[in-house]
This record gives sequence, structure tokens and C-alpha cells, in this order.
Amino acid sequence: MKPKHFAYPYVAWMAVFVVVPVILIIIYAFTTSDGALTLSNFSNMGAFTSVFVRSFWLAIVSTFICIIIGYPVAFILSREAKRVQRIMIMIIMLPMWMNFLLRTYAWMSILENTGLLNRLLVFFGLPRLQIINTSAAVVIGMVYNFLPFMILPIYSVIVKIDRSLFEAAQDLGANSVSVFRRVVFPLSLPGVLSGVTMVFVPAVSTFVISQLLGGGKSMLLGDLIEIQFLGSAYNPHLGSAISLVMMLIVFAFMYVMNRFGEGDEMAVV
Repeated sequence: MKPKHFAYPYVAWMAVFVVVPVILIIIYAFTTSDGALTLSNFSNMGAFTSVFVRSFWLAIVSTFICIIIGYPVAFILSREAKRVQRIMIMIIMLPMWMNFLLRTYAWMSILENTGLLNRLLVFFGLPRLQIINTSAAVVIGMVYNFLPFMILPIYSVIVKIDRSLFEAAQDLGANSVSVFRRVVFPLSLPGVLSGVTMVFVPAVSTFVISQLLGGGKSMLLGDLIEIQFLGSAYNPHLGSAISLVMMLIVFAFMYVMNRFGEGDEMAVV
């Protein structure tokens, strides 16, 4: 048996569970319930412009917060001893071993009006906060669930940077800030771009977080698509059109990120 024959089961799997569903989505998006060709499914999407804007805005905000938190964590972690790095990586990955739904339910119990957060505020004599069922709660859920996908790519890039580059920059008179700005950050950009992609793509398409933490008040694209296929407003043709447009936008975003990443690699070389 030739080595390429071992790839046949994977090709068959991809064809059945990836290619075929995408073809069905394309067919549904351009047809009516009677099977006639139409573009009305795309023109009807104008009624959901606010959902598109909200989804991309919350995904951008969540991604930005993940960068602000994740980059310092990854940088500090990369400068620790190997033993400490292994322990910290395990701690960062530990929540990911728990079911995604359970992690989101846990945040419901923390953020609800009688939850742990408000109990602590009342204990210290502070006013309660109304966070649950708001966009802020959705962002918190996104950041919590997707933050490891920002930390790990950045860490994996920074930890591989040759330490002699730092020493050479310092020998040339650069202080710590200049070393970070001129050496560390430019070389870590591929990891940042990978992290941005890994956070933004699931954030813009999530629906469990917005349903549980947003209380249905912050409908996102994932919720809208689910309603078209499983909800009372059953319209798989419109849902397919929305899914197709979202896929194209995500692919365009990933292409742009990859192009930036290639540019950074060329700059480093």
C-alpha cells in the first residue's frame, strides 16, 4: 500500500462532512422552497444589518481585550523557567478541558443579580451591578472562553525568539522598552495575528454565549442562523444565505491576516 492511500479515509471524511454540507448551503442559499433560483435570500438579509454590526463589533472588542490581557501574560510566561512555563501552560489549558457549555453556565452563576460577584459587592457595601443579559456579559464570556487561543500562539512565538537578539540590542545601547518595541514585538507579530484569527473567528460566530449570558437580548449571527434552521422562523434558505455570507467574510478576514503574517515573516528575514 502506498503512503498516499492512508489519506483516503481523511479525504472521504472531508468530502462527506465538509464539502457536501457546504454544497448544500450554497444550493439552499440560491434557491427558494420550490427549488427555483433566486437572490432574494441575500436581499432579505438587509433586515438583519444590526445583527451583523453587533456580531462583528462584539467580536472585535473581545479580540482586542484578549490581546491586551493575553500578550503580557504570554510575554511574562516566556521569560520564566521551563518548569514554571509547563505549570502555567497547564493552568491556562485546564479550563479548556471542561465542557464549553458548563464554563458558560458557571459565568451565569457569577454574573447574575444574586450571583457571586454581586454578593461580594454587597458584602463590601458596594452597589449591585446589572451585568447578566447585557452585551458586557457576552464580551466577558467570549474573553474567558477564547483567551487561551490568544495566549498560546503568542507564547509559542516569543519563547522561540533567540535570546542573543535581546543581548545584542542591549549591547547597542537599547533599554528594555526599546528592546521590546524594536525586537520582541515585531518578531511576535505572527503569533499575535494567529491569536487574532483564532479568537475573532469563533467569537463572531458563537451563539451559546450570547443566549446564556446575553439572555437573547444581544442576538448575534450564530443565534440568527440557529433560529432560521431550528427556531419558529424556520427558513433554511435564508439561514444558508446568512451562513454563506458569514463564511466568505471569515475567509476574507483569514486571508488578510495570513497576508499580514507573510509580510511580517519577510520583514524578519
